[in-house]
Amino acid sequence: MVDRIEKVTRTEENSDDPGGPLVEKQTRQVHTETSADTKTTAQNLVWYLLGLIEVLLAFRFVLKLFGANTASPFVEFIYGVSGVLSAPFDSIFGVSSAKAGETQSVFEPSILVAAVVYALIAWGIVKLITINQKD
Repeated sequence: MVDRIEKVTRTEENSDDPGGPLVEKQTRQVHTETSADTKTTAQNLVWYLLGLIEVLLAFRFVLKLFGANTASPFVEFIYGVSGVLSAPFDSIFGVSSAKAGETQSVFEPSILVAAVVYALIAWGIVKLITINQKD
């Protein structure tokens, strides 16, 4: 948001003395603009996309860690969408799991690596967008 102050000067007759001298009155008018520039919009879009990716990866990590039921539609959706995001990192580390009854808990450190890599990529993109921007 940009604040702009404009100075307006106008000349009026003095209302106390109709035939008297003219009086200059100065008023200040503050105008605020809410339009964002293209670079700011692009930056915000990158950060929002990163937030969405990070939330999906966090859900995947927690659901795997607690051994969520894969027959649940929500769990199936999260695994399906976030699986595409974590796939490039799946073979980095071995996966350790523990089973208690029918629940199998899986710790996947590759999901954490994926979250960090996507955050670094987003940060780099935002820096490229603002490379010539003056503060």
